[in-house]
Amino acid sequence: MAASHQQYTPLQPHHPGADPRRLFHRLTIASSLSILCFSLVYLLSGRLCESELKENNKIRPSTRDFLVPGPDWPYGRNSASLASMVGEGAHGSGQPAADTNSSGKEWTATRRLPQALIIGVKKGGTRALLEFLRLHPDIRALGSEPHFFDRHYARGLDWYRSMMPKALGGQIVIEKTPRYFVTVDTPARVHAMSQDIKLIVVVRDPVTRAISDYTQIISKTPDIPSFERLAFKNHTTGQIDSQWSPLWIGLYAQHMERWLAWFPRAQIHLVSGERLISDPAGELRKVQDFLGLQRIVTDKHFYFNKTKGFPCLKKPEGSSKPHCLGKTKGRTHVSIDPVVIQKLRAFYKPHNQRFYQMAGQDFGWQ
Repeated sequence: MAASHQQYTPLQPHHPGADPRRLFHRLTIASSLSILCFSLVYLLSGRLCESELKENNKIRPSTRDFLVPGPDWPYGRNSASLASMVGEGAHGSGQPAADTNSSGKEWTATRRLPQALIIGVKKGGTRALLEFLRLHPDIRALGSEPHFFDRHYARGLDWYRSMMPKALGGQIVIEKTPRYFVTVDTPARVHAMSQDIKLIVVVRDPVTRAISDYTQIISKTPDIPSFERLAFKNHTTGQIDSQWSPLWIGLYAQHMERWLAWFPRAQIHLVSGERLISDPAGELRKVQDFLGLQRIVTDKHFYFNKTKGFPCLKKPEGSSKPHCLGKTKGRTHVSIDPVVIQKLRAFYKPHNQRFYQMAGQDFGWQ
């Protein structure tokens, strides 16, 4: 009997890669693990960056801190652009604007009473000094003359404060009214406001100052008598009228005595009107020291205008023209009889000597 014979076919080995489902399963697992690892790395990196940023913020000043005016502040003239950024409230409300930097310190611009006054003298160079000081970023100066202590005292300190420009902490508020120096009641009134206020007086050769004063008067009222007629009570005897305003203002010792009755000499700084023209940087250095300011206004800010005979400010950044004082400054003086000038010099000599003793310096007026 014939037995049926079946041919034996060995089984082929089963290779894992041959099964698509298993391959796909393994790839999915590998991808998931990769995503998980990447996420962990990203999370840890983010934590480290956040921690580092917090540390940096503790020591890094706010962006606003870099806006504080300093030696290189390009528009030092009264820092008006800075005040406009931080000194006005929302929608121009006029209220103090406050901001808080990362250190929690508030930036506030407010109106406050002045810490320094330019009190005199008329036609001595007070306008020039004020304009030069306004270059300093730590000075906030009122441009007009408020005449508070001599004319508007009855309006009160609130009115006076409202006239002042807004200032940040650390800035010095200053105003000038040359009439203060010669007004009898002013020293006591200023003292009542502040016993620590700093006072600045620009003085000039009283004879030259009187002629300059008369030149300004005659430009506005050309029909007044001549200088020679007004300067003397009696031309025959040569008696000088010391009560005539242009001559009376030049009695510096008399006016200084009233101020020294209320304020110590250390609180009164005297500026030479002559040196303010010949060496403005030198005089400004002394004024900045007196006010406790950094010496920022230097000789690099000035040039001498030969036409006007006065120093002018060099072109500020962003301006195409230099800045000089107005047309009324440096005008040609009226011609005065030399004999009259000699009599005036003789009249002022003892007054000047007394003033030199009070001032502790000789201004060299003939």
